[in-house]
Amino acid sequence: MKIMIAGASGLIGTQLAAELRRLGHDVTAASLSLGVDTVIGKGLDAAMTGADVVIDVTNAASFGDSSALDFFKASTKNLLAAAAEARVRHYLALSVVGTPRLVESDYFRAKAVQENLIRASTRPYTILRSTQFYEFINGVIDIGAEGNVVRLPPAPIRPVWAREVAAFLAELSAGDPLGNIVEIGGPEQFGIDDIARIYLSANEDPRQVITDPSTSYFGVELSGDVLLPHVGARVGSQTLSEWLYRSMAA
Repeated sequence: MKIMIAGASGLIGTQLAAELRRLGHDVTAASLSLGVDTVIGKGLDAAMTGADVVIDVTNAASFGDSSALDFFKASTKNLLAAAAEARVRHYLALSVVGTPRLVESDYFRAKAVQENLIRASTRPYTILRSTQFYEFINGVIDIGAEGNVVRLPPAPIRPVWAREVAAFLAELSAGDPLGNIVEIGGPEQFGIDDIARIYLSANEDPRQVITDPSTSYFGVELSGDVLLPHVGARVGSQTLSEWLYRSMAA
């Protein structure tokens, strides 16, 4: 198949492109650094020509203000329009577990708009919601960093290896559009505060983690299991300790 990846230069996009090529697919990698601007539509029609499947793994540069909404509205509309023009048979997009329950956050509200645009379009689609990647644990820690301490909530999360998310996207791209949302999460559950302690200890970082339920997560105060995937979600196999060992040995 011919598959176009929007956001191909990012963490997921680069691994996804490699996996799809390994499987023998004809991959067109599209990103701003490769001359394709999904926000203004530059280069989209050429990148989409002949594509059977489009995989949207684009992401906003900012997580804490209204620019994320501007990005996802413009980018998704342009991608869907180009996909319709090219008669793409399957529009596959990556989103985030918990999106509908976290719309008080600017970022998650933007992701909800992206999902709604896809669902309301005429393109056959599949949306994959993923939990937080192991590779972004450091970014979560930065949310609560205050000098020598880190304040984070104890909300439960099931982080997942980005490579397993990319592999699942590749698998979904080979199948028929589901017209629905599916999810993926990791094999272990931690509190956000606990996973920060494990990560900092593994990296010999002396900062102390303080459990603080009031610390916001990308602009929203967490409650309950909003970051956990639903029953029936795909479960990754790579544990946190295995990933830490792999990442430090690299």
